[in-house]
Parts: sequence; C-alpha cells; structure tokens
Amino acid sequence: MGYRPGVTEPRVHREIERKLDVPARFRLPSLSGAGNGIGEVHRQPTLRLTAAYYDTADLRLARHRITLRRRTGGGDDGWHLKLPHADEATRDEVQLPLRTRDAPPVELTTLVLGITRGAPLLAVATLRTERRPSLVFDEHGRALAELTDDRVSVSIDGTAKSHFRELEVEAADGRTADDLQPVIAALVAAGAVESGFASKAVRALGPRAVEPPDVAAARSVHPREPAADALQALITRHVSSFIASDLGVRRGLPDAVHQMRVSARRLRSALKVFAPLMSAEWADALREELAWVAGELGASRDREVLETRLLAGLATMDDKSARSAEAVVRRELGAHEQQATSQVDTAMCSARYLALLDALVEAARTPQFSPAAAAPAAEALPPLMRATWKRLAREVRALHKHGHDDAWHSARIRAKHARYAADALAPVFGKPARKLAGQLARVTELLGTHQDAAIAADTARTLAAAKGVGGRAGYALGQLHDAQRAEVQRVRGQFVKVWPKVANPRWRRWLRAGATP
Repeated sequence: MGYRPGVTEPRVHREIERKLDVPARFRLPSLSGAGNGIGEVHRQPTLRLTAAYYDTADLRLARHRITLRRRTGGGDDGWHLKLPHADEATRDEVQLPLRTRDAPPVELTTLVLGITRGAPLLAVATLRTERRPSLVFDEHGRALAELTDDRVSVSIDGTAKSHFRELEVEAADGRTADDLQPVIAALVAAGAVESGFASKAVRALGPRAVEPPDVAAARSVHPREPAADALQALITRHVSSFIASDLGVRRGLPDAVHQMRVSARRLRSALKVFAPLMSAEWADALREELAWVAGELGASRDREVLETRLLAGLATMDDKSARSAEAVVRRELGAHEQQATSQVDTAMCSARYLALLDALVEAARTPQFSPAAAAPAAEALPPLMRATWKRLAREVRALHKHGHDDAWHSARIRAKHARYAADALAPVFGKPARKLAGQLARVTELLGTHQDAAIAADTARTLAAAKGVGGRAGYALGQLHDAQRAEVQRVRGQFVKVWPKVANPRWRRWLRAGATP
C-alpha cells in the first residue's frame, strides 16, 4: 500500500484487495468520518501507469488466476507476478527489478512453468491507467487501506480496444479482508458494484480469460453412471492437485514436495488398481513417468523426514554424547540437502517433466479406457476394490512380529493401494467408502511409522560406524538405533491389535457386486 521506491531487489508482497466496478461518471463518496471505524482520508498525487501483460496464446495464466506484467509509473516499477490464494481477495505478488525490457525474467517464468508447460509467453495486452489514490485511516489514525480510482484504457496488438473504470481497495500492512468491509460498504452504498474479475488483465482480455483452466474441476458422479466417468473425475482431481503442488514446490512452500509426491503416488496407484478399465499401453506409460517423478521428489522428502526423526530421537537424550551425535546427523544429512534440492529443480525444468505435464493434462481431458469402463460404476468398481483388499489381506497374513522389515514394507505398499482406492471411490459411493478409507488410514499410518523407524535405525547404525565419528557420538547413535528398533517392535505389536478391527467385514459389505449405498 502507498508509495514505495522502484523494485531494486526480489521481494514477495502479500496483497489483500477488493475490486469494484463503477460507471464512468461515478462520483466517489466522501469517506472521511463516514463512521464504522473510518477516520480521515488523504488524497495522494495522481499516477500514470503502463503495464504490459504476458501470457500464453491460450491464456493459461489468466485461466489460473495468475497475472504476469511489466509495469512502470507507479513507484514500484518492475516485473510483477501475482499468484492466487484460496481466498479470492488475497494474492501473493512476486516482484523483480526491470533488468529485462521485453522478455519476462526466467526467475518468474520458471515459477509458472507447471502452468505454461513451456508454451511461449507473449505480450497479450497493454493497460494504461490514470490512478487517483487515497490513503484511508481508521478512527484512531492508523492506516486502514489504500483506495484507488482507476481509469483504464486497453490496447491489444497496438490497437485500442476498450476503456473502463474500476475502484481498488487494498488492505494496509497488518490488516485483513474483514477490515476492508466498512470501506466496501460505503462504496457499494454510493452505487459501486463488487467486481467479478480477478484482475484488470482478465477484464481486458475478455471471455477467453475466464474460461476454466486446462484441467477443469472434477464433476460429481453417481454410482449408476459409467465407471469411465468416475475414473475421469478421479484422474482430474489428482492431476489438478499435482499441478497446484508444482507451483508450491517452485516457490519453496512448506510440505509442497510431499503433497506433489502424494498426488503422483495416488494417481499411479489408481492406474494400477483400476487397470482392467483402462487402456493398458496408455496407463503403463503414464505410470512409468509418474514413478520417475515421484522418485525425483523422493530424495528431498525422504531426507527431510529422516533428519527430523533422528534429531527428535537425539533430543530426548540429555547428555553431551547426544549433542555430538546431532552434529554428525546435521553434517551428514545436510550435505545431501543441496543435492536433493538441485535434483528436484533439474527434474522439474526438464523436457521429460514438461512432456509428463502435457500427458497429465491430456489424461484429465481425454483418458483412454477399455470397453469394460462403460459399465455402471456400481458394477465395475467394487470388484476391483475387493481384489485390492484381498491382496492386502494376503500380505498381512504372511507377516510375523519378528519378521524382516521388507515384508512389513511390502504390506505398507499394499495398504496404501487399498487406502487410495477407497479414497478414490468415496466421491462416488459416499459414506461407506469414506469409512473404509478411514480404517485403512489407521493401517497406513502405523506401517508408515514402522518404515520411518526402520530406516532411521539403519541410518543411525551406518552413521555410528562412519569414518571420523567419535566415541561419544557413536555411543549416542547406537542408543538411537536401539530406540528406533524398539519403536519398530512397538508398532508391530500395535498393528497386531488394530488389524482385526480394520479387517472386520462390516467395513466392506457395501462392496457386494451391484450394491449401491
């Protein structure tokens, strides 16, 4: 809000803003002392802004509520990339200096590569704005918002296309969307109408900019509809989640790598569990590429989980040996962090990855099914869920409390397939499928803990025996190994108690052939 110097270094600004449409002759009301917490309003000098907006030829950014522009004249001259939040009033604006004139900087184009999928970014519109800003304060003299009265002219391919007038109300630092409501209410009372456009660029670019993104929202499917419709909705949900996580990974957001990997795994599992209803060649090729990208993401995520568990275990030991061991863990695992991050970055900018994104978008739009997928979902899907359950039950019967870790890991993979399959059926079959998925989640969480503890124990033993590790650190790492192996046995004992409850047939009665909840 307010006047800032031109962008001289990269920065991210959280923008909370509401837009209102007004006619050309709208008279801005006096807000000073209007009540409802509004105090003084200070008019600021008029600005003349020029912004060139960039997008793909088919407006992939705009259709994802993303804008990329080069703007001058407003005190924050620079390249601006605006990224959406779930809350439509909030966006994150990534700003970079004007180091390049005609081509968007690679730092910004890389951030949205999962959306553009490598398609060229072109100048799609130029907006010239006469901006009349005012600073709005609350009744205690604290900054509340910036109100701008914008008169905008739009040019496309050098030709004037349209004019419009728009009001923007942007929250001051530390303010929320709710804090803007008194200002919005006063403007609406004077005849303004809340805008249906996410940005000036979307309004300028016309109907194409408000079309759905390449992967549209999945629709609801009834059990009596074809299984193909249910599976397409499933694929669409996971592809959409994968693409959304791509942006989070590129921005370095917490848990984004994990969420992206989970989306890849869930989709790959669905292609396996429901394989009889799909084109084998198509599904196998997609599964292979999903396995590749999950593997590329795995190094970063697995290292993070492992280091967290090892350090948490050492933190329970209150002695100098544990502190020495912590230093070993941070040094050895930290050395792999940069390599793992670089591996992810390289993979996600590769031609192979961009080809996978294209394949995923195409999979969501036009998946390839076998003739069996034409049967009603209630007939075609439950048998495949039953078969997945039977494979899991067979793995569990082969487990022994003191058996090898690999057998328990194999059961974990089967349990994940079953859980993902039940989750996949929940939008179609509702509560019974959700309950089964919930029971299976108990199993996957236990077996996930088992796997993490087993790997941590092996790592602790390897680090203790590594060259250059002193006696104190080695002793603490040995204790840590024993503690993690004890955790493995504790989880196995708990699993033995939980499994009979999860395996109760009542959770699967709805899977009878032809049954609909």
